Amino acid sequence: MSELVARTGRHQQRYEAGCRLVAGCIPFKYRNRNCEEGDGDGDGDGRSEKTVEVLMINSTSGPGLLFPKGGWENDETVEEAALREALEEAGVRGHLKEFLGYYEFKSKTLQDEFSPEGLCKAAMFALLVKEELESWPEQSTRQRSWLTVPEAIECCRHPWMREALEKGFLKLYADHMISTSKEANHIDSPVHCQGIFD
Repeated sequence: MSELVARTGRHQQRYEAGCRLVAGCIPFKYRNRNCEEGDGDGDGDGRSEKTVEVLMINSTSGPGLLFPKGGWENDETVEEAALREALEEAGVRGHLKEFLGYYEFKSKTLQDEFSPEGLCKAAMFALLVKEELESWPEQSTRQRSWLTVPEAIECCRHPWMREALEKGFLKLYADHMISTSKEANHIDSPVHCQGIFD
């Protein structure tokens, strides 16, 4: 059982022009890939390449995977809110590296008196993960998985999160994506997102 407790309720929730303000992040890490191990083409040369993996969590309300995000509250900065959500939902700590932009979406479940249409505006960040906790507040309802960026794009439940990954995150970290023939074949192969946690 986690000693940390997730915040609940909306009494401190921030709103702006009829939109609920949300903060979230794309947690990532670099994985060293030893080229000597080879990529199937027989030309391992002993070099090491850094590749990027992103962390996604299951949705508690349906299929597909998500990045950690949640309400930005009155007693915290947007950066603090993004870090809190990463800790509560995914059980990770790290350093915010880049602001990826604002992404607007409509939520059927987040309609209230201040946002009757369920409009939300999410500030998204890239979070370099430094620590994965064994126990975290939403551990009983969330499972986490490290994915390649192509897998994450395919498994992402919400179009606005996919946009943050493709148009925000990838612009900054594309130079750490592998482009070998083996990876190209892997990208084209189907990913079964629902089966990741089975």
